[in-house]
Amino acid sequence: MTTLTPDMTKDEITVWIVDMLHEMFEIDKAAITPQSNLYTDLDIDSIDAVDIVVKLNQTTGKRIQPDVFRSVRTVQDVVEILATLMREQAHA
Repeated sequence: MTTLTPDMTKDEITVWIVDMLHEMFEIDKAAITPQSNLYTDLDIDSIDAVDIVVKLNQTTGKRIQPDVFRSVRTVQDVVEILATLMREQAHA
């Protein structure tokens, strides 16, 4: 899996998330689209969501606030959060 960098586009971040979900949960990459609902389409449960947050925290070196991740429903939502974090990291 490639490393997240602050200059990545949202498309590149999407590919990274698809790879992460495939590696962590053995989800078929073809089943993961930006519109995929993590819970209803990809069968991610609350424990899996915590694992995703931990992975994102480790990867970015930033702490994603639990209340921020509670609003996440789709793969695109995760992309948006990561893109924001990476922009903040670039400007820090």
